[in-house]
Order: sequence, then C-alpha cells, then structure tokens
Amino acid sequence: MKDVTSNLRTGWRGQSINITPAERIARIGMGGAGVIAGALLLASATSVLGAILEVLLAVAGLDLVVTGALGHCPLYANLGHVPKSLGGQS
Repeated sequence: MKDVTSNLRTGWRGQSINITPAERIARIGMGGAGVIAGALLLASATSVLGAILEVLLAVAGLDLVVTGALGHCPLYANLGHVPKSLGGQS
C-alpha cells in the first residue's frame, strides 16, 4: 500500500511537487495576469516587434499558470531546488 505522505509530494503525473502552496497561488495569479495582459495588448498591436513581445508575455504567463497548477517546476527540478518547507535542504 502506498504511503499517504508520498501522495502529498507527487503530482497527478507522478512528478514531485517542488513549489510551495504560497508560490503556487502567486504563480497562478501573476501568470493569469500575464496571459490577460498579453492578449489585450496583442489585440491592439501596431508593430511586428510589439506583437512578438506580447505573444511572449502571454506564453510566459501561461507557463506560470501551468507550473503553479501542477505544483512542479521543471527548472527547479533540473537545478535540484526543493524549498525547506517541502523537505529540502536549501
């Protein structure tokens, strides 16, 4: 039988949760704001460079929303970063 605490530390795809609950909420909020701002600005883009930057803003916001919702940041995993509150050393 699987340990209950291990279920709390893994996401729905078996990936480890390496983002604290507070950071997850912040990522979802700020990422959502980035997606909305990028979409609104893109609707009124007047230059190609402006449109490219606004698309990048929306994509970065979407990345924050997804990583916040899943609780797993691939960059944190590659760097070996685990917050102390989740049982990490640093």
